[in-house]
Formats: sequence, structure tokens, C-alpha cells
Amino acid sequence: MLPNFRRSETDSPKLQTVASASDIRSTPSFQPRPFLSVPQADSAKSISVIGADLTIAGNLICKGEVQVDGVVEGDIEGSHVVVSEGATVTGGISADEVVIRGHVVGSVHSKRVMLQTTSEVEGDIFHQSLSIEQGAMFEGKSRRVSEDPRTLLKKSEPIGFMVPPRLPELTN
Repeated sequence: MLPNFRRSETDSPKLQTVASASDIRSTPSFQPRPFLSVPQADSAKSISVIGADLTIAGNLICKGEVQVDGVVEGDIEGSHVVVSEGATVTGGISADEVVIRGHVVGSVHSKRVMLQTTSEVEGDIFHQSLSIEQGAMFEGKSRRVSEDPRTLLKKSEPIGFMVPPRLPELTN
């Protein structure tokens, strides 16, 4: 039979804790990188959100980010514009970066445009960079330009509506 050996506390290896629970709570949590990769100025860090239950009839101008979850009937201008899944924009969009997951009826003027899987766009896109995910719906023209696409919007003039000539009425 084998003798029973006992180690004294001085002989046994000690486990050391790396951090206590209070240390873990005090460390800052991981902050994921925002989905928009363009660096932002301090004044442009706020996000304006159009809620899913909100309908706006009019133009929006924002220096920062605009996230549309509801309905906008008008033009949108901002540094970054996100049209969420289920949202609808009827009007033009002008921004540095546009991410579309919802429905847009109107032209898009942006340096970088991303049409994601759930997007539906009916209108022309003027861009420097365009990405279209599989499953996205795009009905319109795409035009890649070397200058800032937003300047094209200001240069272009509206096309006047022509009224067809009135035909004389025929009498019997």
C-alpha cells in the first residue's frame, strides 16, 4: 500500500487572480466601430432619427447623420444618411455617404452609396463609389462622376414642364 502524502500549504502552488470583480466593472466596455467608416468632426457626431411612427412632409437639412426609420416626403441633405429597412423616402438625397436598406423614390447624390439587400431604389444615382448587395432592387441610371456628386445637384437646373398645344375642337 502506498503511504498518504500531504503537502503543506507552503509546498502547494498558489493561484493568483488577475483582476477582481470591481476592477472588471470599472474598465470601459468595448465600443464597436460605427457602421459608417468616414471620420466625423465633433459637430457632426449627433444622429438625428426619424422614428418609424413619424411622417415628415418637407425637406431636411442636417450637418450630421440622419437615420430615417419612418417616412420622409421631401429632400434630405446631411453628412451621412441611412434609410432603414421599412423606411420610405420620396425625394432626393444628398450626402457624403448614403446607406439604403429601405425604399427611396428619387435621385441620390453622394460620394459613397451602399444599396443593401433589402433596399429598393427608383431613381438615378450620382456617385464616386457605389456598392450593390445581392438582392437589392435598383431601377434607374447610375452615373460615376469624378467631382463631388453633390455639386451636380446645385449646378443642374430643373427641366421646365411643357404643356402640349391645345387641339381645336371638332364640330359636326
